[in-house]
Amino acid sequence: MKEFLTQFFTWWNGQTLGTRLHTWRVGKRVGEDAEGNVYYEGGTDSEGRTRRWVIYRGYSEASKIPPGWHGWMHHKVDTPPSEENYKPREWQKPHQQNLTGTPAAYRPPGSVLGNRHRPRVDGDYDAWTPGG
Repeated sequence: MKEFLTQFFTWWNGQTLGTRLHTWRVGKRVGEDAEGNVYYEGGTDSEGRTRRWVIYRGYSEASKIPPGWHGWMHHKVDTPPSEENYKPREWQKPHQQNLTGTPAAYRPPGSVLGNRHRPRVDGDYDAWTPGG
C-alpha cells in the first residue's frame, strides 16, 4: 500500500502512477544499468522518434544515468549498452551524486556556509564609509 501511495503522490521517488500505466501499455524493457535503473522504449514522441524513458531505482536523479545509457536516452546512438559490449572511455568518470543542497556540497573558500573562517581583508583596499 505504501508503494502505491508513494507513486500516486510523489514524482521524485521511482515512478509515478502515470508512468507505470504508460510503461504497462506501450513500454518494452530495453535494459538495466549497474545502479538498478531500468530503461524502456515504446510509442513515439512529438518528433516521430521512439520514446525512451528510465525508471530510477530510488530517487529520480537525472545525473544517475551512466554515459552509455545517456547517449541512448538522447537518441545519440541507436544501440543500447545492453545490446553491445559497451566500455566507458578512460576519460569518462564514474557517477558522482549531485550533492547540491546537502551538507556535503562544495563550499568554496570564503563561503558563508563553509566551516572555514573567512580571511581578513588586508592590503591596499579601504572599505567605503559614508561621509568619509
